[in-house]
Amino acid sequence: MSQCIGRHELMLGNTFTVGKNLPPPNKETPPQEFHGRVLEGFQVTPLWHQGFIRDDGRSTYVQTVTTARWEYSTRPVYGWGDVGSKQNSTAGWLAAFPVFEPHWQICMAGGLSTGWIEWDGERFEFENAPSYSEKNWGAAFPRKWFWVQCNVFQGASGEVALTAAGGLRELPGLADTFENAALVGIHYSGKFYEFVPWNGVVNWEIAPWGYWQMSAENETHKVELEATTKDPGTTLRAPTKEAGLAPACKDTCFGDLRLRMSEKRHDGSEGKIILDVTSNMAALEVGGGPWFNTWKGKTSTPEILSQALRVPVDVEGILGFVPIIRPPGL
Repeated sequence: MSQCIGRHELMLGNTFTVGKNLPPPNKETPPQEFHGRVLEGFQVTPLWHQGFIRDDGRSTYVQTVTTARWEYSTRPVYGWGDVGSKQNSTAGWLAAFPVFEPHWQICMAGGLSTGWIEWDGERFEFENAPSYSEKNWGAAFPRKWFWVQCNVFQGASGEVALTAAGGLRELPGLADTFENAALVGIHYSGKFYEFVPWNGVVNWEIAPWGYWQMSAENETHKVELEATTKDPGTTLRAPTKEAGLAPACKDTCFGDLRLRMSEKRHDGSEGKIILDVTSNMAALEVGGGPWFNTWKGKTSTPEILSQALRVPVDVEGILGFVPIIRPPGL
């Protein structure tokens, strides 16, 4: 496996089966050369995604196909911040240090991809298809979590991208002590609207499956989202503390979603409506557990910590000066 992490981008590749008498690539390879050298494997960069994999028969918990092959390029539209500005750490600058697990960064909240995917030999070609990418690293996912993502909406002029998530994560150094964490991030017309515990309050009500509802507000805006699905979902593997990579979550890309965001008046009431849009292509997920019943939660940050998290910290500069504290994968 080859992995190269640069200052501003990530490249990742893995060779499962190489051509006869050929060495596996150890860096990004031109598409035609990769196709000739790698019989089974993949390579991924922020702008290019290519690979071929086979079902090895071990995923007995889910119905799948025998083979999948793909090649497509991506044009990023949104990262995690205002277009043309420095991008933000998804979970705040403190998350860059080896304190909380797991680490999570949304690399591309919205992009447009062009190319093809062959699913069991059937080719699907696409042009400017909405796409999304994020990176997780660390020991394991939270004890329990949910996730909502969508960048295909009706009723808006221009590109809209939504990512919302929450989890029950273990506090460092405190055995079996957990806290709620959640956020809502929206990109619209080149601007980033962030709803996080250190700039406001985030509330949620999530069913074990089929219903996701969140509301949040910061100093200037309010947001509400509600998503449902009748799709039974697909079981996926996720990194767990107890069992490693295990079937621990369920996803669908057939969610019905309504997103509403407005300005916030000085008295806290709703002001001008900025977005009121819907989608029938939302990605929805629940994971971990136990999920005995609907999970209702709320999260905010104590004022002293909230102020600290709002301070503009040059994390890259600090980690470059003291590299020993850089978490693996950052």
